[in-house]
Amino acid sequence: MYCSLVTLPRAADLGFLTQFYSKNSSMATRSNFYIAPSQLTKLSVGPRNQKVSSRLPHKPRLSSTPTRANHDSAVVTDELSPMTNIKAEMKTPKILELDPALGPYKDHFEYRMKRFSEQKLLIDQYEGSVEEFAKGYLKFGLNREDGSIVYREWAPAAEEAQLVGDFNDWDGSNHKMERNEFGVWSIKIPDHDGNSSIPHNSKVKFRFKHNNGVWVDRIPAWIKYATVDSTRFAAPYDGVHWDPPPSERYEFKYPRPPKPNAPRIYEAHVGMSDSEPRVNSYREFADNVLPRIQANNYNTVQLMAIMEHSYYGSFGYHVTNFFAVSSRSGTPEDLKYLIDKAHGLGLRVLMDVVHSHVSNNITDGLNGFDVGQPTQDSYFHTGPRGYHSLWDSRLFNYSNWEVLRFLLSNLRWWIEEFKFDGFRFDGITSMLYNHHGINFAFTGDYNEYFGESIDVDAVVYMMLANCLIDLLLPDAIVIAEDVSGMPGLGRPVDEGGVGFDFRLAMGIPDKWIDYLKNKNDDEWSMVDIATCLTNRRYNEKCVAYAESHDQSIVGDKTIAFLLMDNEMYSGMSCLTEASPAVDRGIALHKMIHFITMALGGEGYLNFMGNEFGHPEWIDFPRSGNNWSYDKCRRQWELVDKEHLRYKFMNAFDRAMNLLDEKFSFLSSTKQIVSSTDEDDKVIVFERGDLVFVFNFHADKTYDGYKVGCDLPGKYRVALDSDAWEFGGHGRVGHDVDHFTWPEGIPGLPETNFNNRPNSFKVLSPPRTCVVYYRVEEDIMEEAKDYVDDRDLDDVEKIQEATHEQSGNPKNTLEEEEEERLI
Repeated sequence: MYCSLVTLPRAADLGFLTQFYSKNSSMATRSNFYIAPSQLTKLSVGPRNQKVSSRLPHKPRLSSTPTRANHDSAVVTDELSPMTNIKAEMKTPKILELDPALGPYKDHFEYRMKRFSEQKLLIDQYEGSVEEFAKGYLKFGLNREDGSIVYREWAPAAEEAQLVGDFNDWDGSNHKMERNEFGVWSIKIPDHDGNSSIPHNSKVKFRFKHNNGVWVDRIPAWIKYATVDSTRFAAPYDGVHWDPPPSERYEFKYPRPPKPNAPRIYEAHVGMSDSEPRVNSYREFADNVLPRIQANNYNTVQLMAIMEHSYYGSFGYHVTNFFAVSSRSGTPEDLKYLIDKAHGLGLRVLMDVVHSHVSNNITDGLNGFDVGQPTQDSYFHTGPRGYHSLWDSRLFNYSNWEVLRFLLSNLRWWIEEFKFDGFRFDGITSMLYNHHGINFAFTGDYNEYFGESIDVDAVVYMMLANCLIDLLLPDAIVIAEDVSGMPGLGRPVDEGGVGFDFRLAMGIPDKWIDYLKNKNDDEWSMVDIATCLTNRRYNEKCVAYAESHDQSIVGDKTIAFLLMDNEMYSGMSCLTEASPAVDRGIALHKMIHFITMALGGEGYLNFMGNEFGHPEWIDFPRSGNNWSYDKCRRQWELVDKEHLRYKFMNAFDRAMNLLDEKFSFLSSTKQIVSSTDEDDKVIVFERGDLVFVFNFHADKTYDGYKVGCDLPGKYRVALDSDAWEFGGHGRVGHDVDHFTWPEGIPGLPETNFNNRPNSFKVLSPPRTCVVYYRVEEDIMEEAKDYVDDRDLDDVEKIQEATHEQSGNPKNTLEEEEEERLI
């Protein structure tokens, strides 16, 4: 089993984040890694009065020239119009300079950049700007205009249409809608006696007749709230007109927190966040769960399942209503309360946004607008291209003008109306490729990323989306969930990239599952683990995680449960001695999560409950479990009980987040792995100015273990997984000073110890990770003076002492220095 779905044959192709400095590895060349700018640059593509060239790859034609005054729709088709002739000035994408191995694919990058530029120019010309284009929710759906409610819906396949609801007793004969040339239906309903004719919180639906003469009711595509009668099994959802009076509207009190140096993300599902077997609410989550997240020193919350989805068991990924909050947990005002509460606690909030596919549900969702019409009149592709066979869901036609308006407006809606601070885009791999990643094993061959299998329409949409987000909220964080490892996904749009700030390092949890299920402890490879954690493009940032919701859904287990299994039911009490299984499980749980955080990326993610080793798995209510909520909740009482060992894993999670808060190692550009010793089962690396020592051996303690470092001086323990407060055995002294010793000949790295110019010695117990920080005090001058007094000009003596490695013995100079300092 491989670590990552992307494994390239040459380091030059991948542009590794780091090169190993290992006594077990021949790779001894150090390379710095380049951090992508967090802000996108607005692309300048020329004036809006330029014309479309006759050589456009997709030859877009506008069926008419809509103006910003009438706010109607323009549909892009595949015919060329003589009225449009735009030529974008293109430059060689900068991404080709960052990775010369991409040179053979220059034509592909230039083609997609041209497509992006042309699409943006068309939007600028006919909609004013991308920002204006993304205000579709102010015109489509139900909105107040001049003492009336105006409802607009794009439904070209409809032959007749009506607006029905509680306000007219579901009789639309007096509320027939009119169609314009672009397939947009509209109706204006004046207020009555100064009151809205459609009351707030009343039910509405779009009723239309399609070409077979059948009338159907659908929830408006742009509806902002949808509810269901929970007392009726499998009842359909209803659209709800949400327009609360000023006294009932939530007013935000707190500003957005500043963008962190590195995101430490707490992935959460509001519905399953309660201890009781039920659906939790936004307000209860805000009051009861957000303080826990803040206490554990996370700086970002990622909320799942916010967009309305009729099937709870889909985990929120089969979206039915894109502009509506999930009504199971409350109202739009309740969600605003949650986000504002998070901001008040200093937590930024990301939303799990699903623009990769749509629920197949025709009764409750967007798919109900597809009645067999051609793709240019639909949100979706027709035929197999419009259907995801594994997900049983529909796929957007990203070249359609109204699809672009719908999706871009959706992003702006969540940013501006609810104050989200960014997004995690779900299912990016399905969007990037026409094969959607189905039955395709990515090997890292660049031909896999830039051939005919690429859905350029989807790539252009994502480029537009990232540009829009940056224009609206320059400090936003946008993360791509991609398993393919496409180069450039995490580079700015103006460089030729797709524009995401981070990608999820999705190969890492697969590696840990493989190890825990298929390997004995003595079979764990230090080189393999370190390679997995550092296998990423050096100039594209990653969010690392050991486990997310994916790893604990029904059929699998959390890492803690894989490690301890049934012992978690009977062996977690502190009132009895820990069994070998529990002792091993807690130790490895801490090590796995911490090394993933420290070495796996430039951000870190943890799923709700895994910070304290939540047992078992996740199983949403369904017919197969008799609609039980028992496994669809978080058992907070386990970590709250003082006599249970869950508190130790939680305390360590809090401490490792605090370590980054204090030393900012996640955002550091310095990451060097100096040793991956297969015999000792030890990994040593530096991140920033911290030195990390991970001893994965089952029973060996190393006293006086030499570790390499960059900077000379005095080091002390910054974090120790073996400390008593973390359920360890307290074997490492925290008040011990570790003085460095120079290694080798200055200027000749090959003479250093593990390619590091300095070293110091530590105590390394089994299944323990310890972090050391460099102390800057006056005593350092004393140590320096002492070293300067020694006969350090004798190079042969230094070399003899440095390379005497058998058993890591103390050399004479170090022994004398330790005795003197003691």
